[in-house]
Amino acid sequence: MDWVLLPTDALFFGLLALALVYGLRVARDPVQRTPWRAVFRRPTAAASAVVLAAFVLVAVLDSLHWRSGAPGGDSGAAYSGEVVSVLDRLLAPLRNGTEKTYSAPFATHGFVKETVALDGGRVVRVYPRLRHGGGGLADPGERGGDIARRAALGTVLGLAAWLPLALSALGWRARSAGRPLAEVARRVARGRTVMPWRTVLITGALVCVTVGVLGALSLNYHVFGTDKVGEDVLYQTIKSIRTGLLIGTLTTLVMLPFAVVLGLAAGYFRGWVDDVVQYLYTTLSSVPAVLLIAAAALMMDVYMANHPEAFASVTERADARLLFLCLILGITSWTSLCRLLRAETLKLRELAYVEAAVALGASAPRILRRHVLPNVMHIVVISVVLDFSALVLAEAVLSYIQIGVDPTTYSWGNMINSARLELAREPPVWWTLLAAMVFMFLLVLCANLFSDAVQAAFDPRRRGGAW
Repeated sequence: MDWVLLPTDALFFGLLALALVYGLRVARDPVQRTPWRAVFRRPTAAASAVVLAAFVLVAVLDSLHWRSGAPGGDSGAAYSGEVVSVLDRLLAPLRNGTEKTYSAPFATHGFVKETVALDGGRVVRVYPRLRHGGGGLADPGERGGDIARRAALGTVLGLAAWLPLALSALGWRARSAGRPLAEVARRVARGRTVMPWRTVLITGALVCVTVGVLGALSLNYHVFGTDKVGEDVLYQTIKSIRTGLLIGTLTTLVMLPFAVVLGLAAGYFRGWVDDVVQYLYTTLSSVPAVLLIAAAALMMDVYMANHPEAFASVTERADARLLFLCLILGITSWTSLCRLLRAETLKLRELAYVEAAVALGASAPRILRRHVLPNVMHIVVISVVLDFSALVLAEAVLSYIQIGVDPTTYSWGNMINSARLELAREPPVWWTLLAAMVFMFLLVLCANLFSDAVQAAFDPRRRGGAW
């Protein structure tokens, strides 16, 4: 087994490390800790954070890649061209449970009739029995009872997995508060805590139960059916989580240096620096972003076609296009934040503490780093969380018009694009579109609810009420 670190994997883990460092810094700084406490005191924000954490965990598992040994090769000497992840190994039943073609959710027979030759030479057209969907049933009529039993088993397994996590959280809370565990549990159950622990535990229970039920059902059924080539749609939807998160996070990582550096420089130095920065973002904003992204995507496609030797596998080729898309989206989306930071810096440079620092001989980089940047971070945080949802939706739109991620990459946009033709069938194949919309809706909704709480806590105009 040969571990493979894709460029997007390295950037994603680096971004998680930066988030961890920022979290530790917030925990040690009472000034920064206060608004974040206000965020998590909102039940909707706390519940959204639990769901977002589940999405991030899936993305982390899908970002640990390796290349398995090639069949017949010497141990450690030869490797296959297929790059798989930890999530692929966990979802092996879904990944390997392919059918011939379309099948509806929880179906036991195919969605399309096939020609079958019977004994005696008679030819009939029937709906064939699926190889994996309902494969453990002797009689397809028992499907309803089997689904109910498996759903109940998945619920029990989900609660069994949730219980140790809940007890650990309550135990940690009891130790930090210096109170007995039973008393803390009663206060949490009654909702008499400053932080909405009851909401957090209930949301965690719902997430664990959902995972348990889907896991129990998917062992014997295609919960969201299969696509044209017989691949499980639930597997595609779960694999698309990583793409959505990478688009929303890595694009932000690309955008922030441009917005922060140019916005602070334009507002603080003014003069010709301000003129140059304004010319840059005004010109860039005047060009439709879709045209720039389309042109860049076409250039990337031409490069890949002319240099196939630069990519060792299809996965690495698709990852390079995903990274390039993040770069293009970041380059074309920094202008709005730059405008906000420039305007805020123009105001801050006239305040007394900045003028005092200048009078004492402090250098411009030190003033920007110590006095200006900390006072505009609330704008950066609010913009980052608000832009995340827009970027996730942007990937779906770009993939729908076929200038987004590589067609071999699992993404909700590619699923919606393929569903465009499937809906034109008679009868229509609707479950691919439904699965992509459900997961995308859940991610975007949680991100929006969390961003609303962040905006309320960090916005100075609303800070008094939030704290």
